[in-house]
Amino acid sequence: MTIRQAIEKGVIELKVANVETPKLKARLLMQYVLNKTRQYIIVHDTENLLEVKQNEYFRCIDKLKKGYPIEHITHQKEFMKLNFFVNGDVLIPRQDTEILVEEVIKISKEMRVKKILDLCTGSGAIAVSLAKYLSDVEITAIDISHKAIKTAKKNAVFHKVEDRITFLESDLFENLKNQKYDLIVSNPPYIKKDLIKKLDKQVQKEPYIALDGGYDGLDFYRKIIKNAYEYLKYGGYLCLEIGYDQKDDVIDLINKEHQYSKTYVKKDLCNNDRVVITRVL
Repeated sequence: MTIRQAIEKGVIELKVANVETPKLKARLLMQYVLNKTRQYIIVHDTENLLEVKQNEYFRCIDKLKKGYPIEHITHQKEFMKLNFFVNGDVLIPRQDTEILVEEVIKISKEMRVKKILDLCTGSGAIAVSLAKYLSDVEITAIDISHKAIKTAKKNAVFHKVEDRITFLESDLFENLKNQKYDLIVSNPPYIKKDLIKKLDKQVQKEPYIALDGGYDGLDFYRKIIKNAYEYLKYGGYLCLEIGYDQKDDVIDLINKEHQYSKTYVKKDLCNNDRVVITRVL
C-alpha cells in the first residue's frame, strides 16, 4: 500500500465515523507516523509504506474514530506560533486563549511588568509563550497536577525558557510563599459540572480536572478573585479567560470584593466575551 492509498483509506474510515476534517487529519497522522513534512508526503505519495508504519498509521486512525483528539495522538499543538507537547494529562491549548496571552503581552510591555504568576498552567502554554515573547519577565507557573507540571516543564525546556519559569505544584495559592506580582494570569477550569458529559467526545477525553469548574462553572473564579489581590502589587493586573457566557458573573465576583478597578473585557475572534482584565486598587 502506498502513502496515498493509505491516506485515502484513512479518509474514508474517518468520514464513515463522522470525524470532522477527515482529509486534514488523515494527512496529519501520516506526517506524524513517518515524521515527515507535508511537502514530503505530497512529493513521495506513491512510495510504498513499510508494514510496520502502515499498522501504526491505522492504529492512529482507529484512535481518532474512538474520539481521541488528534493532539493526544501526535502530541503536538501549535499555540502562539509555537509548538507544544501535549498529552492526556493536560488541556489542549485553544486559539481563544491566544487572546488572553496577547493582552498580557501588551499590558506587560506598556507597564514594564517584571513578575507574572500563571495559575492552572496545564501544558505551560501561557507561561512558556509569555517567557518566549517577553525576554525580561520572571514567571511562576502553578498547577495542582504533578503530571501537568511535568509536561509544562518539558515545554519550557524545549523552548529554552526554563531558566525564567519557576514551576510549583499547588492548589492555586496554597503553596505559594508571600510574594507580590505585577500580573496574575489564569485560564482556569470553567465548565459547569453537569455540562461536561454533554461536551464533544473529544473534549471528554481531556483531563476532567482541567474542565470541571463546579456546579456553576465559577468555583475557580471565586477562589482566584478572592485571594489574588493579596499577591498583586498596587495597580497590579488580574487577567482571566472566561466562558462565552460568564462575563457578568465574573465581573460581579470582582465587584463584590471591592479590591479591583478599571475592569474591562476582550472578545475572541468569534465575537464572544473571552477575557476579563481588572486591576488592584
